[in-house]
Amino acid sequence: MAAEKSEIVRKAEILIAETMCGRDASHDAAHAFRVRDVALSLAKEEALSPSSLEIVELAALLHDIGDYKYTKDFVEDTTIIEKFLKEEGLDESKREKILSIIKNMGFKNEVACASFSNSLEFCIVQDADRLDAIGAIGIARCFIYGGSKNHVMYDPEIPPREDLTKEKYTMKDAKTTIINHFHEKLFKLKDLMKTKAGKRRAERRHKFMEDYLLEFHMEWDGRA
Repeated sequence: MAAEKSEIVRKAEILIAETMCGRDASHDAAHAFRVRDVALSLAKEEALSPSSLEIVELAALLHDIGDYKYTKDFVEDTTIIEKFLKEEGLDESKREKILSIIKNMGFKNEVACASFSNSLEFCIVQDADRLDAIGAIGIARCFIYGGSKNHVMYDPEIPPREDLTKEKYTMKDAKTTIINHFHEKLFKLKDLMKTKAGKRRAERRHKFMEDYLLEFHMEWDGRA
């Protein structure tokens, strides 16, 4: 039997549904709910203390509200999250932990080799978000987001970008393709997982993507 949701979690779900409404399906409310569910599952496997579950659940739910890809100025914005957590009366130490997770968990920060504390809560939420970026759902999300930005599906004349910096990765009008995103990010995530549970799950999803891309290129080249 599922545990009863707390009031703040119920309100967070409503906030997500309202603020992420109208986004493409790669970063919508359903994505946030999936990340929350995977994070709680990973937390159980990693034997996370019950006192930390609220931090994990709220960080997972709220992590993409201020995603830079959907803000007016293409800059990360946690204003709505900060206001929500404060108005709900969450104690300061929990607010700080949740915001620290959200601000530092992105792939762009790892590309930048940014240093921050890898608490178990952080690792669980980050792994959950990355698991949703790979495998069958990850492939679907990749094509949905790329299509929403009118990115070319594949062009053998446009190679994947190498030695990505944070600036290059977040460049709004970078010349790339949807298939290149597999090489620039998705195939790298398996080796960036931080929890044992996340690493185990990533293996299967990673293999699925490898098989998919082999089939894609066979069909593209007329060999299948």
